[in-house]
Amino acid sequence: MKRILHLISSLQGKASHSLQLGQAIVRKIQEKYPGSTLEELNLVEMEIPHLTPDSLRAFFIPQNQLTEEDKASIQLSDTLVQQLLAADIIVIGAPLYNFTIHSSLKAWIDHITRAGVTFGYGENGPVGMVKGKKVYVAMTSGGIYSEGPAKAYDFVAPYLQAVLGFLGMQDVSVVRAEGLKMPAVQGHAMDKAIEQIQID
Repeated sequence: MKRILHLISSLQGKASHSLQLGQAIVRKIQEKYPGSTLEELNLVEMEIPHLTPDSLRAFFIPQNQLTEEDKASIQLSDTLVQQLLAADIIVIGAPLYNFTIHSSLKAWIDHITRAGVTFGYGENGPVGMVKGKKVYVAMTSGGIYSEGPAKAYDFVAPYLQAVLGFLGMQDVSVVRAEGLKMPAVQGHAMDKAIEQIQID
């Protein structure tokens, strides 16, 4: 049994391709690990706020010195970190918008990137503290970005692999449904992506 955390960052609601792909990944995880629990966070509907000067300052205050106002400013961040740490498997729905991730997903990343909590500093530099997680990225795009001339414009997969790896989540698999707006491939792009899902 696994604890699955599914993050949704699409603006398309139930019509979202990244939601469809993410749910397909979740189903395959549940098939492999019967009885697994699922927590789903729609980051767009939650309207996760950007970090504020107060919340950023409170990140660096020792726990025993936090005021009630400080605690309130990082309450959401604390909750998101706890959800992440409690999960065994994270599924991230990541549609490509203007060559990168949606701001709601970036805001989530900002809230869970905490010095002394999710990463630290060792003798040789930063050390990720979020260990033992498997991450699947359900990436969708209208064009093809895994290869060809548009590959250089993909700032979704490389960024997520880098920032998650920085936090200690090195085992990241990217499942792509691409060419969803291209007439020559859009008819089978999603089916092809779902067929390629491999659960470790």
